[in-house]
This record gives sequence, C-alpha cells and structure tokens, in this order.
Amino acid sequence: MRTRFALPAVAIVTTLGVALAGCGSDTTGPSASTSSGGSTSSTPSAAVFTTADVTFLEGMYPHHAQAVQMATMVPARTTTPALLDLAKKIAAAQKPEMDTMTGLLKSFGRPAPTADPGAMGGMSGMDHGGGSSMAGMMSAQDMTTLGALSGAGFDRQWLTMMIDHHSGAIEQAGAELKDGSNPEARALATSIVSDQQAEITTMKGLLAA
Repeated sequence: MRTRFALPAVAIVTTLGVALAGCGSDTTGPSASTSSGGSTSSTPSAAVFTTADVTFLEGMYPHHAQAVQMATMVPARTTTPALLDLAKKIAAAQKPEMDTMTGLLKSFGRPAPTADPGAMGGMSGMDHGGGSSMAGMMSAQDMTTLGALSGAGFDRQWLTMMIDHHSGAIEQAGAELKDGSNPEARALATSIVSDQQAEITTMKGLLAA
C-alpha cells in the first residue's frame, strides 16, 4: 500500500520541478538589447540614433557657432536696421538650437560638441580657402576680411557670406533628413531648412535692394 501511493508523489514533485524551471527560463524583458543603424540601446527607453544623426549634430554645432559669431559682428560695423534685425534673429534662433544639439549628443552617450570644426568629423562641402571643408563654413581669412569692413561694404560681404553659410547648413540638414533616424534630430533639421531658406530669401532681397 505504501509503495503504490509513493509513485504518484514522485510524479507530482517531478511535474512541479519542470513547471518551476520553465518559469525561470524567460529571457525576454527590458534588458534585451536592440540596435538601430550602428547604435545599440540597452533599454527600450534609450535614444535611437544612427551615425548620420551624430555626424549631423557634431557638424552643425560649429556651423551654428560661426553663424552666431558672424551675427555678433554686426552691431559694431553697420547701422542698417534690416541687417541689425536679421543678425539678432539669427543669434536668437541658433543659440538654443546649439543647446538642443548638446543635449541630444549627451543622450546618445557622445561627448559635448565643440565650436572647432576641426575637432569633429565634419562634412565635405565648400572650401573657402582657409582649410575648412565643412559645407558653408567660412575660413579664418574670410572672418578676418569681414571683420575689417564696415558700412555698406560690410553689409554686402556679410550678406554674401551668410547666404553661403545658410546654404551649407541646409545641405547638412538635407543629409540628416535623408539618412538620420532620431526624431528630435530630424525635427531640428527640418526647422533649419525652413528657417534658413526663408532667411536666404530675405538676404537676397537686401542684396538686390
């Protein structure tokens, strides 16, 4: 009688052991890694980005920094109201965008960007004769020449250079919209294209006046 009842007990214990082992074998969950375009996130909430997003942000930061530098040159060299207003608008728009770029790169686990275009990977494009090949960037000589001007001569040179500069920014933003995947970086690129194209139209009108 004791032997006959012992057998079901062993079977029950075995069945429970298998069930418990099965409960511990689930490897899915938040720690599972996912990847997108060369970046790997350890959690579902990690930033999703590609190499194109990083290249765009690292390249656009020094590009914006130079535009702000050019904008700050204006008040001491001209009294043209339209140029003064435009320079103020450019600086006011691009400084916050630089903060956005810094924040996004930090969220990607990348170092803070620098205003020195040579310190980052940069992007190929127009070369203005001073070693910088990033699209639309002015060379050190360009900036020195601009700084030596004033009045109408400064106005014309500044507008000409800023049109080239904005065109380069639009080119870089276009590359991000083509190859980037991060939603915030793409939204920034879209804004740059829209805003800077409108400013190019304004600047061409001032040159033609």
